[in-house]
Amino acid sequence: MRINVLQHTPNEGPGTIATWANHHGHELFVYHPYQFGILPTEKETDLLVILGGPMSPNDDMAWIQAERDLIKQLLAAHKPIFGACYGAQQIAKTLGAKISKAPAKEVGWATVYLENTKIPGIPAELTALHWHEDQFEVPKQAQLLFSSKLVKNQGFLLNDNVIGLQFHFEPAADNVREMVVNDGRYALDHNALEQTPADILHHPVPPENQTIMFKLLDFITK
Repeated sequence: MRINVLQHTPNEGPGTIATWANHHGHELFVYHPYQFGILPTEKETDLLVILGGPMSPNDDMAWIQAERDLIKQLLAAHKPIFGACYGAQQIAKTLGAKISKAPAKEVGWATVYLENTKIPGIPAELTALHWHEDQFEVPKQAQLLFSSKLVKNQGFLLNDNVIGLQFHFEPAADNVREMVVNDGRYALDHNALEQTPADILHHPVPPENQTIMFKLLDFITK
């Protein structure tokens, strides 16, 4: 399987998604469209992963629209797509949903609650890393998958092959450190979770997050 990853900032990489790909013997290709303007084609994509970033799907940049054109092609071909944070918002916007400011800016570790039991083996509550102030509207065609106390729309499932999460299950400890040392200042301004960069850094990554990340990818690629 060829996994094409769209990465949108240097400090938010594929993390345990790459671990999952290596475990299964898949090929992983990482694109940086914000820098190079290059995207894969639908035909050379078996799984598309769209990662987070500081931009918004509402921004008027040609490469952002080109990403949505690619997403649209993959949706029509019923190929698996996984989106995290900005990536989930891109999928939602492609499906006609609105992207707007969330009722609360969430930066740090907080509980997410399972709202849908279609994917087996997912606990009712999990601790995830949040790094956002925007939110997606759940597309009409999709089902709410996760929520949090501050922001209801935290994840959606479309059919059996598309998942979008507003939060992050993919970072391992090294990835969290990279996010904090480079972008930790983001946590200091109007953060509803009231966590400092040091708080985020010293919180251990729950070991079950990699397991859940694997389950989600297994589900959409089965």
